[in-house]
Amino acid sequence: MKVVLQRVLSASVSVDGSTTGKIGPGYLLFVGLGAGDDEATVRRLATDISKARLMSDAQGKMGVSLRDSNGQALAVSQFTLLADFTKGNRPSFNAAAKPEVAKPLFDLFVQELSNLLGQPVPTGVFGADMRIELVNDGPATIILE
Repeated sequence: MKVVLQRVLSASVSVDGSTTGKIGPGYLLFVGLGAGDDEATVRRLATDISKARLMSDAQGKMGVSLRDSNGQALAVSQFTLLADFTKGNRPSFNAAAKPEVAKPLFDLFVQELSNLLGQPVPTGVFGADMRIELVNDGPATIILE
């Protein structure tokens, strides 16, 4: 499992011109699930993200968790995070979990994170062609595996 976390002032995701998720200050999470990932991995990363102190404190330094800052999270499934270019110029996605495995794990990740943050985590549409708009804050981008 690979998550690219971007601290944002705002972010939204839309499918076919319709917004499916939108947040104010918080984390935009691009989530790639790999073959071999399981529920324990999903729960661990959701916990790590909920506890990560990446929001600005009173001095403007990273020191406050998303929950403690009343920030929001937006999760977008993105299998392309598992791209492998070791055998040429065209990426292989063999390391990505198959959709029938990845979707339930992504849904579990969203549910776990929602529970940990005490608020719903909006999402895009799994497997859809999505448009993402964001305003980076920092910028602060963290990769979790």
